[in-house]
Amino acid sequence: MAAPTVVLLPVWGAGHLMPMIEAGKRLLATTGGGGRALSVTVLVMRPPTEQQASEVEGHIRRAEAEAAAAGLDVRFHRLPAVEPPTDHEGPVEFTSRAVELHVPHVRAAVSCLPSVAALVLDLFCTPLIDVARELAVPAYVYFTCNAAALSFFLRLPALLEEAAGEFAEMDGAADIPGLPPVPPLCLPTPVMERARPECAWYAYHGRRFADADGIVVNTAAELERGALSAIAAGRCTLGGPAPALYPIGPVISFPPPAEPPHDCVRWLEAQTPASVVFLCFGSGGFFTAPQAHEVARGLERSGHRFLWVLRGPPAAGSRQPTDADLAELLPEGFLERTRDRGLVWPTTAPQKEILARAAVGGFVTHCGWNSILESLWCGVPMAPWPLYAEQHLNAFALVAAAGAAVAMEVDRGRGNFVEAAELERAVRALMGGGEEGRRARERAAEMKAACRSAVEDGGSSAAALKRLSSDILCRQLPSSSLATP
Repeated sequence: MAAPTVVLLPVWGAGHLMPMIEAGKRLLATTGGGGRALSVTVLVMRPPTEQQASEVEGHIRRAEAEAAAAGLDVRFHRLPAVEPPTDHEGPVEFTSRAVELHVPHVRAAVSCLPSVAALVLDLFCTPLIDVARELAVPAYVYFTCNAAALSFFLRLPALLEEAAGEFAEMDGAADIPGLPPVPPLCLPTPVMERARPECAWYAYHGRRFADADGIVVNTAAELERGALSAIAAGRCTLGGPAPALYPIGPVISFPPPAEPPHDCVRWLEAQTPASVVFLCFGSGGFFTAPQAHEVARGLERSGHRFLWVLRGPPAAGSRQPTDADLAELLPEGFLERTRDRGLVWPTTAPQKEILARAAVGGFVTHCGWNSILESLWCGVPMAPWPLYAEQHLNAFALVAAAGAAVAMEVDRGRGNFVEAAELERAVRALMGGGEEGRRARERAAEMKAACRSAVEDGGSSAAALKRLSSDILCRQLPSSSLATP
């Protein structure tokens, strides 16, 4: 008989797709016997653009090869394409409504599988919890963000009832269990205008998380004890029962280093240890000329070595950054003046490989959770520059709760603008010998050790993954087989 399959349903963004696939592979490896007690079936929704579709297919080919090499039973099933919504007001609404359109296709795909052990859903796929209930299949949410953001999602429906007006106009801080009092301007972007569909969708998903059989979180107990404890105690769900939590992170896949080495990596190998500040803003981060000029001035005045991955604004009709036109985006003479201590890279770069290099002493980041985990895994302290989604909350938690970053003032009212003087101050604090930077470096080193021990045999995340595997397998056994002989 074929092994029961765990069905994964990610959305198409690489920051959602790849961590969920990696988690599925780890789940199989945990079941023993080469993962033969379970298999994994990944349902693939076609992305809305051809460029994204091509990227997803590339990710799938690599994942198939890696799974085959490890002897793991991972299969991919491509769902029929749907006509995506065109009247949406933002990415959260677009993604959530696109998922709703896939419900009949997911129901049909799952119904055709001979033995389904569980359905694991991306955080934006909570309407599929109802399908799991119809089919009598356990449903788990795979939460790609951190426990701080999960606490916020679960708390949001009640928070919306408690706050009369816009969050930005609140008196005092927001109460997010497990975190220090959160300034209103540190709340996620989609909830800052309550009347917009983005806010309603965030609240919808937050309510539905509580309906799942469990929530798998890409974090480690040692990284976020406060938030995880608050969720488990029911403080985020107003005393109601909290779903079972499985903190299994950091879930990070590291591809083999490129051969020959990437030009950025070669440049770093020539630098002294911990001497370079690295600036990179994820797949969606880009700069206009005014902001790029501020960054350039701040870096130049900081006096520190830097590697800056600079992307330009999207082309008309696209949301993806373009390769940067350095002559258009940078101040005249900047490259010549900083040639001996800086490198500006105008297209994508291998972030994981870069963070792993000894020369990198600090990371100016947009605070996507995957980027934060990669930085902590390498023990690199950060200066947060959040841009959208839950990144402002991530930045707050990184500074106020984790302590692995130096604060940087970001003006949300001006499109998350950062002045040159503020960037200069933050880079000097991060890379210099002052107390703020020293504390951030110490905490980053501690969290590096915690991340690595968590995923080792006997570590907290390895134990949570085994508990998840056991819970899924136990649901497959008839009650008579569970009786004591």
